[in-house]
Amino acid sequence: MSVDESITQDLIKTLENGHEGFQRAAEMLSNSNEPALAAEFTKFGAQRSQFATELQQMAANYGDDVDKRTTLPGAIHRGWMAVKDLLAGSDADGVLEVATQGEDHAVEEYESAMKADISDGLRTVITRQYSEVKVARDFVTGARDSAHAKKA
Repeated sequence: MSVDESITQDLIKTLENGHEGFQRAAEMLSNSNEPALAAEFTKFGAQRSQFATELQQMAANYGDDVDKRTTLPGAIHRGWMAVKDLLAGSDADGVLEVATQGEDHAVEEYESAMKADISDGLRTVITRQYSEVKVARDFVTGARDSAHAKKA
């Protein structure tokens, strides 16, 4: 497996987990009377799905097989995987806390990918995606911090 293929595979899994996490978080926030946050999370979820599709198409154009499953330890460490268990019954603060952890993980995955010896084409795409992932992470972190400040 090439470095590009491995990096792409990891990022796609992270993005798919992010998409699912944002969608589940949006549902919980909507039920917690946080419609504005829910709308933003829905938007970020759609963005993650678009990013994954972009990487899948890019990989397919290069003949890479990115539909391989990662190992269980790799999946467990993906921050948004925790959303499945932690969102059940959580209030908005809990959702924001989990989302922040997931987004920190996504940023770390992108930073790791950019340190790898990858092709210029892939680097261009993930650098652009990384900047948007950071914007989402900063939004989520800001929302979490604002929620904490309101309770204090």
